[in-house]
Amino acid sequence: MSREAAEERTNLFRYLTAEHCADYLAIMRLFSSTLLADLSAAEVSGLLREEGRELDADAAEERCRALVRWGNLIRSLRDARVPTVAAYRHSRAQFQMSTLGGRVQRQVEDVLRATDGAREVARELLGHTVTVLDSILERLSAPAPDAEALAAEVTTVFNNQALFSESARDFYSYLGSVLTRYDLAGGEYATLKGLLLEYVDLISNDVARHCPAIVDRLGRLDPFLGRLVEVLATLPGLDTGDSPVERLPGRSLADWAQLAAWYTGSRGSSGPAQLRAAAEQALGQLITNAKRMLSSGGTGASRRADLLRLAALFATADAEQAQRAFAAAFGAYGMRHLGSGPEEPDAQVSPTTSWWHAPPIEVPLSLRERGDRSARGRSSRVPDPGLDRVRLMAQAEQEAGRLRAAVAELIAAGNMHGAQVSDFAREVLLDYVGDFLARHQMLPPEEPVTMPFEDVGMNLIVTYSKGRLTQLRSPAGTSCEFDELIIEVEQIAGQATSGGTQ
Repeated sequence: MSREAAEERTNLFRYLTAEHCADYLAIMRLFSSTLLADLSAAEVSGLLREEGRELDADAAEERCRALVRWGNLIRSLRDARVPTVAAYRHSRAQFQMSTLGGRVQRQVEDVLRATDGAREVARELLGHTVTVLDSILERLSAPAPDAEALAAEVTTVFNNQALFSESARDFYSYLGSVLTRYDLAGGEYATLKGLLLEYVDLISNDVARHCPAIVDRLGRLDPFLGRLVEVLATLPGLDTGDSPVERLPGRSLADWAQLAAWYTGSRGSSGPAQLRAAAEQALGQLITNAKRMLSSGGTGASRRADLLRLAALFATADAEQAQRAFAAAFGAYGMRHLGSGPEEPDAQVSPTTSWWHAPPIEVPLSLRERGDRSARGRSSRVPDPGLDRVRLMAQAEQEAGRLRAAVAELIAAGNMHGAQVSDFAREVLLDYVGDFLARHQMLPPEEPVTMPFEDVGMNLIVTYSKGRLTQLRSPAGTSCEFDELIIEVEQIAGQATSGGTQ
């Protein structure tokens, strides 16, 4: 885009900060309220008067002409039909909203309707995207795919991606704006801590679970993208000759390449990596705030409400009251030492002795840190570990049952090449293969090496074979590959392996 074109696009936002911006915003709302609104200055003035805003026809025409100069409105060619010459003078100029002016106004309305709070992330769209990509792959495998249904699913994929990305950016922007507040403490800190530890973890888990599946589907779809674009091109579309047309997303190979780059990071940092980095940064800032609140130099409480109340007092008080309030709030009195009787450490210190020269007085920690004189230090009750012991034993038994079921699944598969196992069984195999490779860093070629895992009744057999490949599949897709390794699992003779939980 040239510099002149960029300046013209920038002028589209001038009515938001120009003088009489309220009038400009009300006029743009009139034109955006209906499709193909064609209004004169007199009609604009009349409609604004019905809404309770007084703006005569001459001023309305001046505002509309300014919007035409900035590119938000365009002149209309509709003939004005009026009863008098005076009415024709105000109705001879008709105005319509321009394409870019309407888009800017919709964005402005979205910003004005938005709240300052957190926005939920549309994380459920990731799983739906996997389902839609599977449906697209199934349709493309047919000899004559349904072009209309295919176009609907392609548009759904890109709309899901746009909404998820936008909601994630808004959510982490909100976190960044809140975590940078120095006065964050008390109830706000507790709420934000729960938000980070629960909701951010929920988002991270959904991204970690669904993004590998989306990458797998996009990789399987890559050989069919040329045919997909050709099928979508057969549908009737908008053809305006030499005029540029903004097509729906997914109708070109560049759109699909950009979508794949967001998940794989082929053009820089991937979207999932950015989300993980944002979550780690937010958690680090939360820990920084916790350290500040627990530091010995602070009280651990926010003084924001006190300062706002003091500022409101200063705004309405006269000079004498403001000086008294300042002295009372910040202790700005004359430097005099007030004697308090026989507890004084030095009897020679009189009320006329300056604080600069008098010895310091020991202030109790509770009074110094919290401004509280009440006695502290009550011993807490010793918790009963019985319930925790029962809970931990049940949790350990459940985890052991899942491990036995996963090992039984691997033993049933035998050779891991091409095997289809559950996600948890895949993680168990990866752990055992990691232990094997840590102990056997050099393997003899074409000779199987067996490593027993007697605690689960399983033998792991690994053979180094040049040119061979072991692929393991799970519901999340082709999740792992072992180059030049043949991996097999068998049961240890004489030991039984349970296939379910107890």
